[in-house]
Amino acid sequence: MKSRLLLLGIAVALTTLPHAQQTTARSPKLVVLLMVDQMRADYVDRFKSDWNGGLHRLVSHGAWFRRAAYPYLSTVTCAGHATVSSGAWPHSHGVVQNAWWDRDGNKTVTCTEDPNAKDIGYGQPTTGGDSGYRLEVPSFADEMRRQLSAHVVSLSLKERSAIMLAGHGGDAVTWLNAALDGWATSSAFAASRVPEVKAFVDANPIDADYGKTWSRLLSEHHYQSADDVPGEAPPRGWTRWFPHVLNGTGAAPDADFHAQWERSPYADAYLGRFAVALAEALRLGKHERTDLLAVSFSSLDLAGHAFGPDSQEVQDMLAQLDRTLGTLFDRLDALVGPDAYVVALTSDHGVTSIPEQLVKAGRDAGRIDGIAIVDRIEQRAQAALGPGKYVARLLTNDLYFEPGVYDRLKATPGALQAVIDVAKASPGIERVFRRDELVHNAASKDTLLQAAALSYFPGRSGDLILAPKAGWMIGAIGTTHGSANADDQRVPILFMGSGIKAGEHSERVTPADVTPTLAALCGITMPKAEGHAIAAALK
Repeated sequence: MKSRLLLLGIAVALTTLPHAQQTTARSPKLVVLLMVDQMRADYVDRFKSDWNGGLHRLVSHGAWFRRAAYPYLSTVTCAGHATVSSGAWPHSHGVVQNAWWDRDGNKTVTCTEDPNAKDIGYGQPTTGGDSGYRLEVPSFADEMRRQLSAHVVSLSLKERSAIMLAGHGGDAVTWLNAALDGWATSSAFAASRVPEVKAFVDANPIDADYGKTWSRLLSEHHYQSADDVPGEAPPRGWTRWFPHVLNGTGAAPDADFHAQWERSPYADAYLGRFAVALAEALRLGKHERTDLLAVSFSSLDLAGHAFGPDSQEVQDMLAQLDRTLGTLFDRLDALVGPDAYVVALTSDHGVTSIPEQLVKAGRDAGRIDGIAIVDRIEQRAQAALGPGKYVARLLTNDLYFEPGVYDRLKATPGALQAVIDVAKASPGIERVFRRDELVHNAASKDTLLQAAALSYFPGRSGDLILAPKAGWMIGAIGTTHGSANADDQRVPILFMGSGIKAGEHSERVTPADVTPTLAALCGITMPKAEGHAIAAALK
């Protein structure tokens, strides 16, 4: 409860500037927007003594906001990237989860799935289509392109990360198509393969890392946890302890190798080189007005799910990312000029510690059995309405009823409350919200209700929203995130470079303030943003 009270009112923090005051005397030539997927706020305090490269440079020479947090419930990748990109909350931008139940199509859809787009592969054919089609408001990149004719590059291993940072367009929006182990874009961003992207991909095959070993970068005494701890779930072919060899489970690169590679520092290093190559080839920062380079590093998230936040792998991943970012900044110093670009770094969400480790430490924690919850709800609904199937799907926090069932339960005295009571009685569930109570409570003083309301978008969100207790998670191997608890909500925010006033800050801010702050530096407006420029970050 203390962590929730901490978040009360952060969306209107006194440290922010209204949109009307977003002006700048000298705009940067390049904005570098960095996301580190699943980077918890406390990682900076815990591990900064390990760093001497790019992360060190951000913390030591930039503006570090220690008390940044998402105030909403569904702390997942697509929602977080959309929030940072648009400066708005899920109740406005519409990206409520990584995927949700499409009631009309009676199927699950991903946050980037677009029936009108076709993916374009660099090397092999692709299927399906992805875009920012479901993002309901303009992104920072969209406004940069509209107001400044900016050149935009967006990169990530994950399509939802690269696409949400770009929004609805861009010069080189590129992601790794996990099903095909190859890089891709889509017809929403390019009519054909982008030559500069293809040149890098052809010259830098991922398979060149086959057989390499992920060994610990630091001396053994620097690591804050044991190498082999309960509950870890490494990818196939790896053990729970170092070293980790990237050789898949066959005699040549295979799907298991690619899963290992994505969970290793080699993937981050590849993205760093990719970003530099595209910045140089597309002359980012060399045009008349400001350009945008957006990179989302996914590997900390993938390794974090497997090994947890209290692992040597997470500590080492950040130490190696520090090197990757150091190289990236050094190259941008040479390409653009050390005083000609601005960097913002934040994360899409944090992560909860592995439940088995929390239980061993005497904490209340565990894994929520989603199948059992659905079964109990079905039984209670059948008792009220008669035989039938009543639950369509449970996806993360969102429970969807079959068409018409919610209204039937409401119309039957006591039936809806009985269903809610049985869900709430499940181990690990703190509260259950009805869709009706979320529509107008985005400013509620009940911070958990507010968190659920900020994540609610009519038509996409569930009929019931489940809020897990701290330390509990719905259906995960290893660990996960997606709750309104502090470990999932709190992330770092760091700025550095042109127009930034260095210093360490304890003001309460949110990731929705990141791009409005960058917009202020660039002299543009973000009319749909709910966040505000952070005054303390600006010279």
